[in-house]
Amino acid sequence: MDRYVIITPAHNEEAFITKTIESIINQTLRPVMWIVVNDGSSDSTAELVESYRARHGFIRLINVERSGNRNFGNKVRAFNQGLELARHVEYDFIGNLDADISFERDYFQRLLAEFQKDPVLGLAGGMIASFIDGKFVKQNVSPDSVAGAVQLFRRSCFEEVGGYVALPLGGIDAAAEILARMRGWMVRTVPELSVLEHRRTGSATASPLGSRIREGRRLYSLGYNWWFFLLRCIYRSMARPRIIGSGAAIAGFLLGVLRREPLVLPPEAVRFLRTEQREKFMRNLRLPH
Repeated sequence: MDRYVIITPAHNEEAFITKTIESIINQTLRPVMWIVVNDGSSDSTAELVESYRARHGFIRLINVERSGNRNFGNKVRAFNQGLELARHVEYDFIGNLDADISFERDYFQRLLAEFQKDPVLGLAGGMIASFIDGKFVKQNVSPDSVAGAVQLFRRSCFEEVGGYVALPLGGIDAAAEILARMRGWMVRTVPELSVLEHRRTGSATASPLGSRIREGRRLYSLGYNWWFFLLRCIYRSMARPRIIGSGAAIAGFLLGVLRREPLVLPPEAVRFLRTEQREKFMRNLRLPH
């Protein structure tokens, strides 16, 4: 079946949410329900969604009060509010969709076709291109990873991993896909499906260097092998801010080490992740040059 539900937590997204709305309502295969959770917005986010909801019965709008300042727990709480409403409908797939993206009319039809071809595919999404310096630049995403902005789960996979769990440093999308792979599900970005992100991830909350420091702390908290993380930083050293950005990520990782910050995944998931990283490294060593 191709029944799917989408949940979009939205906080002060008036600048771009119309692009997302238009992308959804023009889909060749619409969701049975699209739930927009207005998370305490102080702009016209709710009014924009309401103007479309009045004309399109599959759109739902939930208004919730935001708890404190912008943080990662707010997004999970907002998503779970939408999830509670979704319990009243029948669906086979459930997705998280950011409120600042756009995509082609057949995006979901083609994405769901990928699930139909592979019954072990538990989580998939398109390739994000972020708006940077006046142009869209594709994110550097591993083929077995999916950007949090466009994660679509097979329902059984989502329920098996326990959904999204609030984490102090973020990484809810990474944690979900690690747990999915650990349980035998395939996770895949579909590069042919382009998604435009009109505001670069993290740009609303921190400076580029601050975001990279937080990234280092987050990947430490997920249990990354230190040497794999270092190689990752070297590989990404040309990403903006060049060189210094990787240095900031390394500083964040070391901060987690020195503070002995707790790992947020269960021990078996950390072991799985580190084994997976070792195997990826060895496979790359064996590739012909």
